[in-house]
Amino acid sequence: MAEIVVGSVIDKLVDLLLDEARLFKGVHKEVESITDELESIKCFLKDAESRSGKGDVKDGVKIWVKQVRDEANHIENVIDEYLRQVAPRCHESGFLQNIRRSVKQLKARHRIASEVRDIKTSLREIKERSERYDFRFSSEDGPSGTSTTAVEHYDPRLDSIFIEEDDVVGIDSTRDDLISMLVDGASTRAVISFVGTGGVGKTTLASKVYENEVVKKHFKCRCWITVSQSYDLKKKLKNMATQLFIDEKGPSDTTDEIEGLIRSLREVLNTRRYMVVFDDVWDVEFWEVIKHALPQNGKGSRVVVTTRNDTIGAFASQETSGDRVHKLEPMSEEMAWDLFCKKAFQSKKSMNSSCPVVLEELSRKIVSKCQGLPLVITAMARLLSTKEKTLSEWQNVLENMSTEFESNCQLTSALKILSLSYNDLPHHLKSCFLYFGIFPEDYSVADVALYKLWIAEGFVKPRRDKRPEDIAKEYLEELIHRNLVQVSYLECQCYDRVLKVHDMMREIILVKMDGLGFCQILDKTNSRFRMKYRRLSIHGGIENVQEIAEDSGVRSVFIFNAKQLTKSFVVTLIKKFKLLRLLEFTDAPLDSLPKEVGDLFHLNYLGLRNTKVKMLPKSVGKLQNLQTLDLAFTLVRELPFEINKFRKLRHLLIRHSEKGSSNNFDSADGVKIPDGIGCLEDLQTVARVEAHQEGLGTINELGKLRQLRVFSISKLTTETGKAACSSIEKMTYLQRLCLSLISEDEILDLQSISSPPRFLRFLTLRGPLLNLLHWMSSLHDLWDLNLRFSKLHDDPLRFLHGLPNLQRLFLFQAYDGEELHFKEGGFWKLKVLSLKKLAELKVLKIDRGALPCLEKLEIGASQLKEVPSGIRHLHNLKTLRFHHMPTEFLDGMKPDGGQDYWKVMHVSSVTFWTQDTIVGKLRESDTYDFCCAKHYKIL
Repeated sequence: MAEIVVGSVIDKLVDLLLDEARLFKGVHKEVESITDELESIKCFLKDAESRSGKGDVKDGVKIWVKQVRDEANHIENVIDEYLRQVAPRCHESGFLQNIRRSVKQLKARHRIASEVRDIKTSLREIKERSERYDFRFSSEDGPSGTSTTAVEHYDPRLDSIFIEEDDVVGIDSTRDDLISMLVDGASTRAVISFVGTGGVGKTTLASKVYENEVVKKHFKCRCWITVSQSYDLKKKLKNMATQLFIDEKGPSDTTDEIEGLIRSLREVLNTRRYMVVFDDVWDVEFWEVIKHALPQNGKGSRVVVTTRNDTIGAFASQETSGDRVHKLEPMSEEMAWDLFCKKAFQSKKSMNSSCPVVLEELSRKIVSKCQGLPLVITAMARLLSTKEKTLSEWQNVLENMSTEFESNCQLTSALKILSLSYNDLPHHLKSCFLYFGIFPEDYSVADVALYKLWIAEGFVKPRRDKRPEDIAKEYLEELIHRNLVQVSYLECQCYDRVLKVHDMMREIILVKMDGLGFCQILDKTNSRFRMKYRRLSIHGGIENVQEIAEDSGVRSVFIFNAKQLTKSFVVTLIKKFKLLRLLEFTDAPLDSLPKEVGDLFHLNYLGLRNTKVKMLPKSVGKLQNLQTLDLAFTLVRELPFEINKFRKLRHLLIRHSEKGSSNNFDSADGVKIPDGIGCLEDLQTVARVEAHQEGLGTINELGKLRQLRVFSISKLTTETGKAACSSIEKMTYLQRLCLSLISEDEILDLQSISSPPRFLRFLTLRGPLLNLLHWMSSLHDLWDLNLRFSKLHDDPLRFLHGLPNLQRLFLFQAYDGEELHFKEGGFWKLKVLSLKKLAELKVLKIDRGALPCLEKLEIGASQLKEVPSGIRHLHNLKTLRFHHMPTEFLDGMKPDGGQDYWKVMHVSSVTFWTQDTIVGKLRESDTYDFCCAKHYKIL
């Protein structure tokens, strides 16, 4: 973490030297010297911090790293304070203003000159201290940093390898399937990758498969190689040779080179049916080399790879048709409970493992916190098995789980295994991952919101060829592939995904955050603000803050779940933390923004989403560095002219609070924007603005925003809609587009768009369409299509049938025809289909072979009399919902109606929203037992 901080400070110093060279004169060389000093320190920090994460450094080096981090933060404070005092006055003009500006700048330069000399002295002392350590980061390291003595540590993962059969829960069917996969199948060599988050049971499953008697008989030539994060490839190859050639002279006696070892292994394995397990693989390079020792010998050989990284699993299992990636998911609630009871309550004296009734409620809460990870469930159960079986004792464990994991020896090994994933992260991803600790427990954050926050924090290293948002997305994808972040997909066009971390990973994050000064969380258990934190996260509101001390180090403030938030408290925050870059008030009970916010020169993110703020003060015009302004779902109806001063603004989110349900036509309100917005050429997001009715000037100006990726506009008329089309044609990078008409009497005519944005992924059209767009079928990247109140007479499916990447389709009052036909070979990737308020629809046909990937189907058609027979062909369907269906439709659903449409093996949920006239006819005897459905509802 210190390496990242130092790197950021170096960048700032370089920029300062370039922009302010004439200002320093006497201290210019000293600033250059500080930059050089930091560069020389930076190269040692990566190694020191990575070793620190593994516990391989002395306490003295840990203190040194902390001192470097603190000094780097101090340098950043000095630079930012100087810029805060000087830069905002550069725009002033006039004789008196120039004199005042000169005096202020002179004082600021004198102050920074003094600070620079003090910094140089401090850095010299830190460097001298490091030289006394000779940069020997562990007691065994030589001057080069290479270990001269191998120290063997107990590997807690041994428990997973040698776990007894009776201690395993819930893997029988999976194990048997995998054994069948190993011993049956093609004669080509197959690679099977077990992928999943740390502690999910990959090693245990691989071990049970490896030791199975059927497998042992089938593969007489077997070996198990534990790879881990740090490995010696030559030793691993020799270990393979020792295990595989146990009855004969192995190649380790004849060669010591990697190439020679691989040749010898290939020579012997080429004539044998072998099985090799590579457990705990952390990088692709290992597989790239080791695969050469595993010949494709046509004898049905098998290779098993366990890894936490999806990318490695996919990379290893991609060469033959027999290769497979098996993703291990957390245990179900039922299996987790069985495992917990087995470990917590079973004793040698009694084989009974039932939970005492008095402890069941607390026990289930503890199991829920473990979120299905066998490693964590087992560790918690073992700890509780040693505790008194009393409510007070178990309640204490539940309330202090994070403390228990840090201090209790029975839990530290589990924590160490989970921490490996964090330690393995590249430096630039560690800050991004720690960021999840800022949010409250079980809080989900949208992916696009996270990108903006990371960019505001300076985590995203800019590159010439890519936008910061695209780089941030790459960072998130890496965290997801490493199974560190949990992903959920929502039926919403505001964002693709919402994200959170496992509760136990969050505990690790909280420990790391506190130790690194990354963020302080103030809540009911910790209400005293401490110094030297870069971020402050307030959970539960201002009642959890005793006193805010003045501290220029805080750069970001978050407020979550606040019940009250006074204007005076916000003013205090601004005055105390003058160098803030980020203010997040989303969902806070805030009804006004104080004028003092204009004093936050460095502010580049202001989040007011879902607050009661009605207007912005004119002082916001001074926020020269603002990049994101989130006013979505506030009471702001019109933006001040000062918005046009935000020349660095990238994201303008200004959707007005909804009047009611999105199913009402008049609920799509926007916000009025001032003339001149075309000057904000860096804008990437504008959602949602309101079309001016008095002229076309503002709509035409929107065409100047050539960098837009997200654009939403409401209250269009037929005339302004045509003007909007002209502007949209110029937005060549557009990915999300939402157009809403002012009333159902207007027509949305988009035929004038001859060349639609080719990167479009999300498209929402709200209002009557003249006809379905002829260019719709050319949108090959389209992922989500939402047509609302379109009143189309022609079947829209014929234009959409061949879209190669469409995964979500919503038709709401969009079609006035009587029949829809999903033909064979169409909609190959569609997962969600919603057909609602189709008042004239009488026939819905689904051919065999259509919609092969569909997982969720919603139907709402008041004249549809019978269930579409093609539903039984939708073998991936999991959720089925019917809205306001007629009586005849429900009668046809009963089991005695002779229908067999519910024999869809994977359906887990069937739900009805009934018409009022039907509710009274439903009787208790109408069970509506839909065969394979796990549950159903009639609402």
